[in-house]
Amino acid sequence: MKRAIFPGSFDPITLGHYDIIKRGIKLFDEVVVAIGINSDKNYMFSIEERKQFIEESFKDDPKVKVVTYHGLTVDFCKEIEAPFILRGLRNPADFEFEKAIAHTNRKLAEIETVFLLTAARTSYISSSIVRDVIRNNGDYKVLVPESVNIKKAL
Repeated sequence: MKRAIFPGSFDPITLGHYDIIKRGIKLFDEVVVAIGINSDKNYMFSIEERKQFIEESFKDDPKVKVVTYHGLTVDFCKEIEAPFILRGLRNPADFEFEKAIAHTNRKLAEIETVFLLTAARTSYISSSIVRDVIRNNGDYKVLVPESVNIKKAL
């Protein structure tokens, strides 16, 4: 089985994340959306809310699993026997940052990183932009899957 993890904080999941996951399931038998837990970060949404947003978005797709994890991503990959990490690239800065992480991960374990370019229609979207729109009462719904509903979440 070709299993990949798609790690991130997903605070919240965006249409860019959604697009990468949908395209990833065409490449892999299973995509594990892995929500990393970082106690140093201040999240807008709880881990339960973030997990629920993603599970709801992919409730009809058995190839997508949603989990949480602590620690290094490569250690989690080994734990669940996922030889691939799936990452989306929006711009050259993303590439430089992700390239350094991919080289480090490959040095630490036999894990390959697979990069997908984000779709042009979602390349400008980031979770931090979505959070800013939410904080300022903007129309966040054009940036996220339907499952992200802050009235239920907050």
